[in-house]
Amino acid sequence: MAAPTLARVLTAAPRALRAPVGKRARCSGGPPGPPRPAAPPWDPPERARLRAREQKEKRQRQRREKAALGGGGPQAPTPPPKGWTPKTIVEYEHPLDPDGKKATGVALPPAYSPRYVEAAWYSWWERQGLFTPPASVTEGGHVLSLVLPPPNVTGSLHVGHALTVALQDALVRWRRMQGWTVLWVPGTDHAGIATQAVVERWLWQHRGLRRQDLTRSQFLQEVRAWKDRHGDEILQQLRALGASLDWSRCAFTMDSGFSRAVAEAFVRLYEAGLIHRDRRLVTWSCALRSALADVEVEPRALPGPTALRVPGCPQPVTFGVLVTFAYPVEGGDGLELPVATTRPETMLGDVAVAVHPDDPRYTHLHGRHLRHPFTGQLLPVVTDPAVEPARGTGAVKVTPGHSPADLALARAHGLPLLSVIGDDGTMCPPGGGWLQGVHRFVAREKVVAALAERGLYRGAQDHAMTLPMCSRSGDVIEYLLKSQWFLRCREMAQRAQEAVTSGRLKLVPKFHEKNWKTWMDNIG
Repeated sequence: MAAPTLARVLTAAPRALRAPVGKRARCSGGPPGPPRPAAPPWDPPERARLRAREQKEKRQRQRREKAALGGGGPQAPTPPPKGWTPKTIVEYEHPLDPDGKKATGVALPPAYSPRYVEAAWYSWWERQGLFTPPASVTEGGHVLSLVLPPPNVTGSLHVGHALTVALQDALVRWRRMQGWTVLWVPGTDHAGIATQAVVERWLWQHRGLRRQDLTRSQFLQEVRAWKDRHGDEILQQLRALGASLDWSRCAFTMDSGFSRAVAEAFVRLYEAGLIHRDRRLVTWSCALRSALADVEVEPRALPGPTALRVPGCPQPVTFGVLVTFAYPVEGGDGLELPVATTRPETMLGDVAVAVHPDDPRYTHLHGRHLRHPFTGQLLPVVTDPAVEPARGTGAVKVTPGHSPADLALARAHGLPLLSVIGDDGTMCPPGGGWLQGVHRFVAREKVVAALAERGLYRGAQDHAMTLPMCSRSGDVIEYLLKSQWFLRCREMAQRAQEAVTSGRLKLVPKFHEKNWKTWMDNIG
């Protein structure tokens, strides 16, 4: 039976689904409605930073063009603040010594001028190799070796970097003056998804290409080209800070030597039985087609129905709505089990419905089966004490392929694992051919419409929720099942804890030992 039109569903649906698009946006189809206001402005940090840089460059370019054309007419100069006097900038213009060293016998300017004081010193330090430790260490000598936390190659240094560099530089210079052999290694970080997002944007703006239009090796070459164009800016900033780094060892985290070292470490860990592979849920950005770290996921609190624009979806999507539908009980003579969800499109991946064992509303359904209205599969009704009877209808649809909580419940009950959303955010088997390749949020309305046509739709209500967002692309995070590698940390954590307990490793201040113990005790 064909799915009904969106207009028919909205006619039968409660007011929550029939609200104007300004209150609840639609994602597909249907007759034209009233004018749609713009979605609430929201930019992920990476986009906002790049947009601010572009706007700054645009303003600078406009000022240069205006100055070249005569300034567009005379303008009255802005008077300086009262009591303000311009500072004199003094440049160092004296000749250097034959080896490039700065002349120290000349008179200093009457007022402190950073350009005068800092000029010529750093280049001389580098030429003299003052920051490169000797190849061998004297017997009984002290050694200090540390790595500068590599800044991301996508941007420039900020005050946080300056603080870190200042602290480490003070430490290494102090140890050098004490006669220690000191190695301080500089470098830059490829920054993972941050670099990918910036390079993808540059490719689209300048060459009209998407990442999918290139092979893996071609895209890596573009990343390296980006690094060559912009990475040197960070290194020059480190020199301007006066950081006494050993530039002969400067590295990039994607250099071939580091890649070989990572592969070698991986193989050794595997052979030692410390790493294993397992199929687990990852936080996935469909826009970037990449897994994300937890720090790259931004939770966004929604007080209720909220329209947001999602990459790849033609219309704004409304989140913060709890949809209720019913599963018919197999052989139940009209019995049904209602479930409530904010993700009706994922019901195509349901493998069971869970209820609390002590919930009197559903004791007569223990051990029964439900018939899936679209796939025809029989779904068992399972009991689990983790289900909260007061939430929603008290019955939980179990979708292990797209929910961490449901995955744990499915594994506890030996249920199969199904994924119905692909890497690109479109519906995939076993979702059914009628939704194959459809954007997941377009499929949401199609599923609700099909449920209403079958008489299984039971309404919708406003629902406060927290929506996980990708900080790089602005996409809504999906939980997808992926084969991932995991490191067994329990034994290593025990040794780390023992090192602090025995006093071999000292934490300063001492109160950090409590946090250390908490971290080590909770590592899996």
